[in-house]
Amino acid sequence: MKLIITGGAGFIGSAVVRQSVNQGIEVVNLDALTYASCLENVADVSASPLYCFEHADIRDRDALDRIFTEHEPDAVMHLAAESHVDRSIDGPADFVETNITGTFNMLEAARKYWETQGRPDGFRFHHISTDEVFGSLPDDPSVQFTEDTPYDPRSPYSASKASSDHLVRAWHETYGLPIVLTNCSNNYGPYHFPEKLVPVVIINALAGKPLPIYGNGKNVRDWLFVEDHADALLTVLNKGELGRSYNIGGENERTNLELVETICAILDEMQPRNSGRYGDLIEFVKDRPGHDARYAIDPTRIRNELGWRPSVTVEEGLKKTVQWYLENKDWWQALLNRDGVGKRLGTG
Repeated sequence: MKLIITGGAGFIGSAVVRQSVNQGIEVVNLDALTYASCLENVADVSASPLYCFEHADIRDRDALDRIFTEHEPDAVMHLAAESHVDRSIDGPADFVETNITGTFNMLEAARKYWETQGRPDGFRFHHISTDEVFGSLPDDPSVQFTEDTPYDPRSPYSASKASSDHLVRAWHETYGLPIVLTNCSNNYGPYHFPEKLVPVVIINALAGKPLPIYGNGKNVRDWLFVEDHADALLTVLNKGELGRSYNIGGENERTNLELVETICAILDEMQPRNSGRYGDLIEFVKDRPGHDARYAIDPTRIRNELGWRPSVTVEEGLKKTVQWYLENKDWWQALLNRDGVGKRLGTG
């Protein structure tokens, strides 16, 4: 099998690239190398004859047509997106252009290629999305997002991803393009760009800086280890039913405060401070506008139909993550000077 993976130099995309190549799958990594991309994320597999890199932007339709024609993929995994909610509040235009127009370009390039190839039965367009498209849940453990939950996006980011999901479904219904779609919960793990909560907490803690928590810290998220997510995505690509969507969760709901306290406890064990504990650095800051109260995934469909479940608890995954950041300081220190990193964004 040959895959085009868009956004393969990003956080989740690079995990999919690494797993795919290690499973013997030929990969074309299509990435624009924006501020959040890093080719070091795929350095472990970049010398493989199964790996190829294409520096291209999904907003460039001519480039996409060329790449499809030259590489003749068997499937597409579309992960390229602007993904940081805070940045979407400050600059929504990039999210509309990349996540909506870029997805439209990918769909049209894929459809043209698929039709030119005679509409092969085995072709797949796998669109990777987020649970944020469903909006916010009440504080009730019995209520979770299912694949049938109505869309109710609350931020420019989630609205742009909701729009892209609708386009993908429309191209399946209107043109017959063979698609599968997934919506995931919050990812964390190695190579996470240092503007999201988990890496911010780890890096700030090691520097003795305040650990910022929005609002009162009671916002709940379901946390999914990125390597588990990559495994789930490949499972859906290979076994998912055409035209169907699958929610992918970590089965690990935690409040933001609980998550940060867990990271602090792990750091206390792995690399104790000279005085005091890391939890002493926790600081509550002004909340994000439109901050959703709770996300939670009902994993019944992917578990029952495809036999997939996450392999680690959030505590196990965070230990792996903290250990990786302790051992790879050169990787994240080189990214700290990139635009916006270390600054509070999205205050409205």
